[in-house]
Amino acid sequence: MINREDMLELTRRMTLSRTSFTRIAGCYVDAEGEYDGSFNTNFLKLSPQERKKHLEIAKVIPFSETNVQLKKFQFDREARRAGSMWQLLMGLRQCGLKNDALMETFYDVVMENYYMDSGYAVYMFHDRYDIPAKAADKERLGESEEMFEYLICAVCPLLGSYEPGKPECGFLFPAFTDRAGDLNHVNIYSADPRSECIDVMKKILGI
Repeated sequence: MINREDMLELTRRMTLSRTSFTRIAGCYVDAEGEYDGSFNTNFLKLSPQERKKHLEIAKVIPFSETNVQLKKFQFDREARRAGSMWQLLMGLRQCGLKNDALMETFYDVVMENYYMDSGYAVYMFHDRYDIPAKAADKERLGESEEMFEYLICAVCPLLGSYEPGKPECGFLFPAFTDRAGDLNHVNIYSADPRSECIDVMKKILGI
């Protein structure tokens, strides 16, 4: 189960003044399911307006209804084998999304498995969060306890020319469990829990 407070701790930082996002990458897919271009840039090089817009997209995933829209799943040993999506995500996390070849591989897997009636965008965010230490009474002590390095993926329908709508599905990897990174789990998001999005994302992730 996902602890709501863990997710709120992440979303409270997703503002223009507090964000520590380092990079954003993404690709666009047309209505026929064909690749339609990509981008990869330092998050802080975006204009304030663009940063705010993309923070709102990223925030949807951890801010969603925990254990209903956002659910926790485990990568078993087979899912962490060489050549797996888990290994690819670990590589993307380690390089901070700066490896375009790895990003293209990720986009290919998504496009092979994800279908939408209209064009859509696949966005990936990279963040490094210095987790502040807390005392037993949960008061913040100030100094960092450890760093949580993670990815957020959001798949959004396109409302116009390269203009994303609210994410329909996505994930947060690794899971943030008990205020720490959990490499054996991922949090998968679906705007509509009754849709097939969770199953599609599980297939993409190799779970």
